Amino acid sequence: MTHSALASRYASALVDVATGAKTGLDPQQLQQELRSFEAVFQGSAELRNALISPSVPPARKRAVVGRIGEKLGVSRIARNFLFVLTDQRRIAALTEVLDAFDLLLDERLGFTRAEVSSAQELDPRQREAVSRELERLTGKKVRMRFAVDRGLLGGLVARIGSTVYDGSVRGQLQTLGKRLAAE
Repeated sequence: MTHSALASRYASALVDVATGAKTGLDPQQLQQELRSFEAVFQGSAELRNALISPSVPPARKRAVVGRIGEKLGVSRIARNFLFVLTDQRRIAALTEVLDAFDLLLDERLGFTRAEVSSAQELDPRQREAVSRELERLTGKKVRMRFAVDRGLLGGLVARIGSTVYDGSVRGQLQTLGKRLAAE
């Protein structure tokens, strides 16, 4: 997924703060706090309109963000970041900024992301085996997102960036077909 330059700049600055030695805050906790605010923001059309509208004074927007942050128990760093987005009239891009933040934070912490599709739901033991194998193949820690693809006959397909590891029955049959056609 690509992100706008604007979202990437804000996300990069937030990652720098979150991973800085002086913050004393767990980056994953910051991530959760901001996602909880995002859920409230996305869940209320009135709140979105109020925070996005140029007719609402900035001081009132800050007060609303501060009160919601207080009720959610967000840290000073998360609250200040939300203030910056609000003051700069960028709060509408919150989801895109947080998606970019998640990606950059994973990179900074040494993780890579994998999208794993399987013919049926994988049990925890199978998920762990897939995780170990992908970590062995990439040499990095892997954060995986699992999905069921009813179009697969069996096996699974893993995507990491632009690399696809196809262990599906269909993929194996296609490979076999190509080999037979070449002979």
